[in-house]
Amino acid sequence: MEKHQHMHMHMDHDHHDREPQADAHTGHVHDHTDHSRHDHSGHTGHGGHAGHDHQAMIRDFRQRFYVVLVLTIPVMLLSKMIQHWMGLNISFPGDNYLLCTLSAVIFLYGGWPFLSGWWSEMRMRNPGMMTLIGFAITVAFVYSVATLFGLQGMDFFWELATLILIMLLGHWIEMKSVAGASRELEMLVQLMPAEAHLVEGGNIREVKTDSLQPGNMVLIKPGEKVAADGIVTEGSSYLNESMLTGESKPVKKSTGDRVIAGSINGNQALHIKVSHNAAASYLSQVIKLVNDAQQAKSNTQLLADKAARWLTIIAIVAGIATFAYWRIDGQSISFAMERMVTVIVICCPHALGLAVPLVVARSTTVAAKNGLLIKNRTAFENARKITTLVFDKTGTLTVGKFQVVQLETLDNRYSQQEILTLAAAVEQQSEHPIATGIVERARTEGLQIPAASDMQALAGKGISATVNGKKVQVVSPAYVKEQFPQQSTIGQTDTGTLSFVVVDGQPAGYIVLADEIRPESLPAIQALKKEHIASVLLTGDNKKVAAAVAQQLQLDNYIAEVLPHQKLEEIKKLQDAGQFVAMTGDGINDAPALAQADIGIAIGSGSDIAAETAGIVLVNSNPQDIVSLVRFGKATYRKMIQNLAWATGYNVITMPLAAGVLYHWGVLLSPAAGAVLMTVSTVIVAINARLLKL
Repeated sequence: MEKHQHMHMHMDHDHHDREPQADAHTGHVHDHTDHSRHDHSGHTGHGGHAGHDHQAMIRDFRQRFYVVLVLTIPVMLLSKMIQHWMGLNISFPGDNYLLCTLSAVIFLYGGWPFLSGWWSEMRMRNPGMMTLIGFAITVAFVYSVATLFGLQGMDFFWELATLILIMLLGHWIEMKSVAGASRELEMLVQLMPAEAHLVEGGNIREVKTDSLQPGNMVLIKPGEKVAADGIVTEGSSYLNESMLTGESKPVKKSTGDRVIAGSINGNQALHIKVSHNAAASYLSQVIKLVNDAQQAKSNTQLLADKAARWLTIIAIVAGIATFAYWRIDGQSISFAMERMVTVIVICCPHALGLAVPLVVARSTTVAAKNGLLIKNRTAFENARKITTLVFDKTGTLTVGKFQVVQLETLDNRYSQQEILTLAAAVEQQSEHPIATGIVERARTEGLQIPAASDMQALAGKGISATVNGKKVQVVSPAYVKEQFPQQSTIGQTDTGTLSFVVVDGQPAGYIVLADEIRPESLPAIQALKKEHIASVLLTGDNKKVAAAVAQQLQLDNYIAEVLPHQKLEEIKKLQDAGQFVAMTGDGINDAPALAQADIGIAIGSGSDIAAETAGIVLVNSNPQDIVSLVRFGKATYRKMIQNLAWATGYNVITMPLAAGVLYHWGVLLSPAAGAVLMTVSTVIVAINARLLKL
């Protein structure tokens, strides 16, 4: 009966062991151009967002696009090929030099994001999209300038201008699509109200939310967002927490209840005592967790990154090979050069590089808004592989609200009430459901609960403390069986959970508590069966209770009366039998087993250690959320594969077209058409990511 911490606390563990990512295509979607490489932080302490740089970059591309658009018109009119097509003849002394000057401005001003990006990628030894575009426009510009100074061939200025124009437009459109994919995270940030009503004595004054400190008193008016995590000191109201926990029904909050910053108050005013400052609030921790999960690389992401790097190399090799082929074939330098530039542009690995990060950004934020906190990307993506789901009964399949149904004394020196009083004294600091049940019963009977000292959790076995000079332990049947074999037959029950009270090393009595099964549990187990996932109950409870629950919920198997170290062994046995095991648990005694399982799922009401060892945290202790997790994991993986298939397939089809395989049949793509196709490819990937739903 370990001491449980509230959800707020276990979010505080920052994963300092995580490597910082320095790739152009990190999970952080607004890092996909090199302007923002310096900014991988994503979020400031209490949720300020670095995505505003993204908006500045969108404005920058838009501005460059319009300037290049204006300059492209005279470049087109001065180009001999365009004049020939349009039947025009515009000629004056120095027209070629004006054409060259305008093109140089387009190349340097319009092409600057690509040129600087190319330099960054080279410096980081990580060639990618910017390398290809930078290389392509530089080749086109240098070759065209050379034709002015005597090199045989047609200049390339109008193609260069249209290529840069389309690339700028493409990036502008595409970045707007990408911004949409990461907007949910910004919406989470905006949940925190900017100002709060601070109560000081009888006065109320407006203060900035991020100036609130633990201990401050705050007024939450009807309909307002809660300004800080805290405890209700006055008033009663229904709060909408759906944006934070996915719980659609308003939750009743009254004196003594915890409230979460960002939830929306109903129609009654509340006074709350602030428990965390803004940076340590649940919402900020969720934002940090989501951001960490987006930055962390999963196996799928690493595969995509590797593919994008290979595609860059293939693009450059294919471009040079295309140039060589057409020159050997007897075509002009300008024709061969145009084919090379088109191949390199069309093969930009942008869609491939963004295929996974955009889905990651979408999935982590959608999941967070539905009460699924993804701490480990790989664990989440592996949810599709689960074959066996192990449940820790307390508070997962059952309501977790225990009520005392039987009180017995084993030592005639103690009355039933004294047994209850001693147990309540030991358990009064614990938030464990069994502890709450014992304390509530003592209070209902009007008993005075004495103070306890030297409190110690006996991991998985119970809790001990000193009460009125006596050493009192409240322990599990397994502990009693181990320590007092002669008592092992006492108190067998199939109606509930047994807790023994041991005073000064002697069993003094026992308490039977009953816990009702959650209404959502049976539909959740049936849904898991449809997903071909076996359900196993793994509990420290006695066999009769476990059998009753397993039968009622149609579980595939149950393992009862297991000590903490045995839980880990049972998980290993399942894995040795070839099962891919997910475990859901909430306690300190579950931590080793959660770590051993292929996927550890901590339920939100549980302890901080369980959450620390788990890859996924469920904010609500609802078994239906586990079904959602499995289905959403599968849907997310499908989206990633769709995006990767599209990005790869697009290159397989368009690269030969760009190289000119259908040239003799009259089909030829211009560099600008290649740029259009590349942009369309990336926008399709962004839109597909947006379609991911939970």
